[in-house]
Amino acid sequence: MQSRGSNSMVSNMVFRTRISSLLISMFATFAAFYVAGRLWQDAENRVYLIKELDRITGLGQSAISVDDTLKIIACREQHKKLSALEMDLATARQEGFTPKRASDAGGTVSQRRPLVVIGVLTRFGREKNRNAIRKAWMGSGETLKKMEKENGIVSRFVIGRSAKRGDNLDRSIDDENRQTNDFIILDQVEAPRELPMKAKMFFALAADRWDAEFYAKVNDDVYVNIDTLGATLTSYLDKPRVYIGCMKSGEVFSELSHKWYEPDCGSLVIKNRKFC
Repeated sequence: MQSRGSNSMVSNMVFRTRISSLLISMFATFAAFYVAGRLWQDAENRVYLIKELDRITGLGQSAISVDDTLKIIACREQHKKLSALEMDLATARQEGFTPKRASDAGGTVSQRRPLVVIGVLTRFGREKNRNAIRKAWMGSGETLKKMEKENGIVSRFVIGRSAKRGDNLDRSIDDENRQTNDFIILDQVEAPRELPMKAKMFFALAADRWDAEFYAKVNDDVYVNIDTLGATLTSYLDKPRVYIGCMKSGEVFSELSHKWYEPDCGSLVIKNRKFC
């Protein structure tokens, strides 16, 4: 009886062991199929993504190097910056900004920004001085226009009006201006005590009429070396604020009766657009 019981127990244990082994084998087989399927699906996804990236970037290659990827990123950043600049330009145009045209490949200059606008402060009865300046450095007619186009230097005589509007003094200036076309006639009385206001009005008018790098005022008894002036001002183009000339730090006495009366603050004053 004992022998039969022992044999039965052994048979049951062997049967159970075989079932366990079979179950484990089946589980391992299913797990292997599952992992293989996922790997195959991931491989297909990678191939699909590479093809899509090639199609989008237009490289037509199965793989993209690090350098090519950096180039693509840089191009996208430049495109973003360009779009932002175009939006800023559109906004500026809506606010009335008009861009200046630079020189083209043939060397033709169209609306080039002047280097300097010179206002020669003059008075009634000083025609001889003005003619001397025209012959010495300012020029007239085509010579005046040539200096503006080639050197970027605009020069004009600056004068006010007579206290008696329309008298012989005003008519003589109008006649001279019709012949030379080189005057800026201010709407204020021409008088020695009005020189500071005259200079101020010239700078304001010149800055409004010409978009120049610099603005200068000189008296009608000053000889200007155009070449030296142009070279000097060119060396200051990279400076944010430029003021050349006499600058008073104390009180300015503008009354004729004062002992230290100063009719003018200097024969030559130059400043860039930041000061106008």
